[in-house]
Amino acid sequence: MSTTEKDIHCKYPVLAEIDSPADLRRLPVSKLPEVCAELREFLIAALAENPGHFASSMGAVEITVALHYVMNTPYDRIVWDVGHQAYSHKVLTGRRDKFKTNRRFNGLSGFPNPEESEYDSFIAGHASNSISAGLGMSIASRINHDAARRNVIAVIGDASIGGGLAFEGLNNASISKNNLLIILNDNDMAIDQSVGALGDYMAHINTSASYNRIRYKLYKFLKKLHLIDEKHKDIILRFNNSLKSLITNQQNIFEGLNIRYFGPFDGHDVERIVRVLNDIKDMEGPRILHLRTRKGKGFEPAEKNPAVWHAPGKFDPETGERKTGCNAVQPLKYQDVFGNTLAELAEKNSKIVGVTAAMPSGTSMSIMQEQFPERTFDVGIAEGHAVTFSAGMAKDGLRPFCAIYSTFLQRAYDAIINDVAILNLPVTFCIDRAGLVGEDGVTHQGAFDLAYMRCIPNMTVAAPMNEHCLRNLMYTAQLQNCGPFSIRYPRGNGVLTDWQNEMCPVEIGKGRKLSDGNDVAILSLGHIGNNISRLTTELRAEGVNVAHYDMIFLKPMDECILQEVAEKYKWVITVEDGTVTGGFGTAVNDWFNEHDCNVKVRKIGIPDAFIPHGTIPELYKFCKMDNDSIKQLVLSLIKAD
Repeated sequence: MSTTEKDIHCKYPVLAEIDSPADLRRLPVSKLPEVCAELREFLIAALAENPGHFASSMGAVEITVALHYVMNTPYDRIVWDVGHQAYSHKVLTGRRDKFKTNRRFNGLSGFPNPEESEYDSFIAGHASNSISAGLGMSIASRINHDAARRNVIAVIGDASIGGGLAFEGLNNASISKNNLLIILNDNDMAIDQSVGALGDYMAHINTSASYNRIRYKLYKFLKKLHLIDEKHKDIILRFNNSLKSLITNQQNIFEGLNIRYFGPFDGHDVERIVRVLNDIKDMEGPRILHLRTRKGKGFEPAEKNPAVWHAPGKFDPETGERKTGCNAVQPLKYQDVFGNTLAELAEKNSKIVGVTAAMPSGTSMSIMQEQFPERTFDVGIAEGHAVTFSAGMAKDGLRPFCAIYSTFLQRAYDAIINDVAILNLPVTFCIDRAGLVGEDGVTHQGAFDLAYMRCIPNMTVAAPMNEHCLRNLMYTAQLQNCGPFSIRYPRGNGVLTDWQNEMCPVEIGKGRKLSDGNDVAILSLGHIGNNISRLTTELRAEGVNVAHYDMIFLKPMDECILQEVAEKYKWVITVEDGTVTGGFGTAVNDWFNEHDCNVKVRKIGIPDAFIPHGTIPELYKFCKMDNDSIKQLVLSLIKAD
C-alpha cells in the first residue's frame, strides 16, 4: 500500500473501501451518513489545493450517494445536468485516487464525460440538457428491448430546469412512453441567485408523501381490477390532479403535464432519499423527485456565500480563507473592464440596457445591475431568449449590450441570425470567455464564435487586443449608425494597469501596424496579439525583423492592410485564439485568393478538434499557439526562402 493509500485509509476509513458503487451497495443504509461525511471531508481537502467547482458538489453529496446506492449503475443511467455537482459521483465511481488530477492537463475532466468512465452516461457542460438526453436513453431502452428494466435518472438543478431546452424535454416526456426519473436538485441558486417565476414557484410547491402513496396504491388497485390500463392511465391522473388542486388550492406544473411529482424532501437526509427512491424507482411513466438542498453544505463559508464559492480557487480548509496569490498590482480582468465600461456608458446614454443569461457576476454585468437595476436584466439560463429579448428592445430604440460566454452563445445562434441580423438591429454581443478557457475544458472552450459570427450578414465582428481597445469598441457600438456588433474578449486579466482611457469612436474595419519588418508578416486578432508583440521584440533582438499587424476587426477586415501585406511579403502568418476552420485565418486566406495575391498563408489557432482541459499555457502549447511554436514556424519560413 502506497503512502497516499495509507493516508486515505487513515482519514477516510469507509470511503477508502469504496472503489465502485457495488462496494457502496454492500454497506447497510445506516452507514450512508458516514459515507456522506467522509465524502465532504475528502472534497474539502482535495479542492483546497486543486481548485474546482466547490459549492455545487458539496450540496449534492447525499443525492449522489443515494442514487448509486439504490440504482444499478452503470447499467442504470445517471445523466448529470451541467456537471458542477458531480464530484462525489466521480469519487464513488473508481476515480477517488485520481481525483487529485481533476481539471489538470491529461487528468480527470471537471465534468462527466463518457470517454472517461462508463458511469458518465452523457457529456455535461451546458445546462438544461439532461431531461432531453435522459428521455432519449429511456426510450432507446424500450426500443432496444433491454432484457432488464433500465432506469434512467436526469439530475437537474432548479436554475437549469428553467431553461428552454428543459421545458422542451418535459413537454416531450409527458406524451412519450418512458420511465424517466427526474431528480430536481433545488438549492435556489445557479452560479448567482436563481431568477424568474419558476424559482418562486419551486419555493412554495408541496405535495404530501401520503397523498402520493395513496394515489399510487389506488392506481395499482384499479389496474389489477382491469378498470384502468397503461393506455388510459392519464385519465385518472388528470382527474386526481384536478381533485388535488381543488382541495389544496394549489396547482402543480409537473402534474399538469402528467408527470408524477414527489416532494419536496430534505435533500440532505440520505436515508430518507434512499427510501423514497426505492418506493418510486419501479413505477411506470415519467416522475419527478423534488429535493431541497443547500449549496456548499458542510462548509460554513460556502453555505454563507455560495456564489463566491462556486469556484473559489485555493483556500485554507480549516479557516475558509481564500488564497489570492500574488499581491502585486494586476490589470483588471477583461470582464471587469467590460462591466465598469458598460456602467460608465449607461450613465451617459439612457438608451443602454444590459442583458445576461444567469451570469451577472460571471460577466461583471453585476456592476451595471447595482447602479441601474431597472435597465439590467438577468434572464436566467435562457440564451436564446436573451438574444431575442435584446432584439425586441433594440427594435424599439434601446441599445442592448448582451453579455454571454462564447460557448453558451452557441445555443442562441438561430436567434442571432433571424431575430437580430436580418433586421440589422443594434444589439451588441459582448462575448466573454472567448478562446481557450483552460480547466473547464472541452464543453467550455470559446473556440467557434469568430467562425460562426463571421458568416452572418450585417454582423460586425471585432476582438480588442487590450482594454483601451475594448472600451473604444464598446463606445463605438452604442453609436446610432451601428447594427449588430460582436466584441469578443478572453477569460482572465488584461495587460494594462491604466485601463480607464478617455473613450473615442474607432473606424469600423480599420486595423493598425504595430511593427514593421522585411521577412514575414504576422496578422493577429484580439488579445493573443500581446503575445505576438513580445515575440516580435524577441526576434528583433536576434536580428529577425517580423512585421506585426493588429487587425482588430474580422468583419469587415482592413483591406488596405491586406493589400500592403500582399505587395510586400511572401509569407503571412495569421494568429487567432479561435478555430482555424472558418475563422480569421480563413478570412485572410480567402481575401488573398479572391484578389489573386501571390501570398502563402500559415494559420495559427485552435485546430479542428475539441480541446481538453488544462492551463492556458499548456493548451497553447498543445495547439501550437505558444510563442515557441510560432517562433519556430517563423524561422522555418525564413530558412525556406
